[in-house]
Amino acid sequence: MRMTLLAAVAAACCLQPLAANAQAAQPLSQVVEGVMRETGARGLAVAVIEDGRVVDVQAHGDRNAAGDPLGTDTIMYAASLTKTAFAYMVMQLVDEGVVDLDRSIADYLPRPLTDYGSDEIEDRYARYSDLAGDERWRELTPRILLTHRSGFANFGFLEPDGKLKLHFDPGSRYGYSGEGIILLQFVLEQGLGLDVGAEMRRRVFDRLGMGRTAMMWRPDFAANLADGWTMEGEVVPHDERSRVRAAGSMDTTIADVAKLAAGVVGGEGLSPAARAEMMRAQAPITTRSQFPTLQPELAPADQRPGLAAGLGVIRFEGPQGPGFFKGGHDDFVGNTWVCIERGRRCVVILADDVRAEAGFPRIVRAVLGDTGTPWTWEYGDNPLLP
Repeated sequence: MRMTLLAAVAAACCLQPLAANAQAAQPLSQVVEGVMRETGARGLAVAVIEDGRVVDVQAHGDRNAAGDPLGTDTIMYAASLTKTAFAYMVMQLVDEGVVDLDRSIADYLPRPLTDYGSDEIEDRYARYSDLAGDERWRELTPRILLTHRSGFANFGFLEPDGKLKLHFDPGSRYGYSGEGIILLQFVLEQGLGLDVGAEMRRRVFDRLGMGRTAMMWRPDFAANLADGWTMEGEVVPHDERSRVRAAGSMDTTIADVAKLAAGVVGGEGLSPAARAEMMRAQAPITTRSQFPTLQPELAPADQRPGLAAGLGVIRFEGPQGPGFFKGGHDDFVGNTWVCIERGRRCVVILADDVRAEAGFPRIVRAVLGDTGTPWTWEYGDNPLLP
């Protein structure tokens, strides 16, 4: 997956970045269409939020190989943007006193985590019995899991032996892990008896009027659905996901995810304290890039100042002050979401073609100006990135 993302950025070698003032003078639609021409991307959708309100939603290009148009109501795969939506839901539970961010997950579960083997739980979860003999799992808390400091690889099935393991002490450092997010889902479901899919619908999608968003496939999505394109230009059919996975099963539209961004940046449904806690710099990020997930930490002098894990988001400091972002990727879609706290301004991008990622910095800069978004950390080192 990460090689695909780096290739997407490398493909930007054909782009000639515009000066900031030239970009600002250009209508957003022209910037988007220019990115699509120069990257070869087939479909790209963008939303703009100003002062916590959606002010523009656009869709350009195709949603499938037949050339059917991508619309603002076309179902697209959100990928890891799901993690931010999940964290937003969890913070509502924190507000209500249902979840304590700093309580051990052992206190929530009716049995030790290591008692849960593959013969007892659905295959959407890891085999937690793999952790038998390593009592460090008891140090895991909702805060540690939401800030990607669990110690797990991205997913347990990616381990050479296919077994889940802790690579470092929980809470000691950042290491991106979808497995940690899935574990928190497991804790909410097994320990608190919550249906995460139903909670997401009630607390997030219904609350914000996201009528064409779900954590699992819905048959009504089929009539207006986006497929995806790989770096090689191959079409990949949209996956009809049959399981709720807090790390990345959400289907949505650009119109709906714009409402989500507006809700999160504006703190809809959260107390001011919970909203501030979600965006607060929880722990420094000490690696050169996000992937590979278990790479060595940089020396303190080489670390990026102000780059830190929030709860379900990445916090950064830039020329306009603090901001936060979240990306979402696989081999055939690319998404990003960048917000500046000052003015509650955001850009959300969903692309049904992974090649579009090479132009994301250009689109964000066209709308928000110089933000200081850590593109090289997100996509790897490349001299063309700001």
